[in-house]
Amino acid sequence: MHELSLCERLLELLQEESRRHAFHRVTRIRLAVGRFACVDPDALRFAFDVVRRDTLAEEATVDIDQPPGLVWCEDCARERQVPTRLAPCPACGGLRLSPRGGEDLTLVELEVA
Repeated sequence: MHELSLCERLLELLQEESRRHAFHRVTRIRLAVGRFACVDPDALRFAFDVVRRDTLAEEATVDIDQPPGLVWCEDCARERQVPTRLAPCPACGGLRLSPRGGEDLTLVELEVA
């Protein structure tokens, strides 16, 4: 489960930012997990619950947005949104698609005290 290592790195990032900006507690975290990021949001929440114990983020809530996957369709020469990486173009049914977005995991917002 690579979500656990992602959450460990997220916690390290929070600790670095805590030292840099002198906050002591994280109350809310908002993440964007692209649909092509190969990250299960439920597994990510579970992993975060495990790693946050006895840390500055122990009581933080986690909100996860899932931006759509974007692809460039070679057949209709347009950017399209698709639900999964293997889905055909919703307009023309073409399969010659190149990913253009939705592969990132991003810390969008942080509320601290």
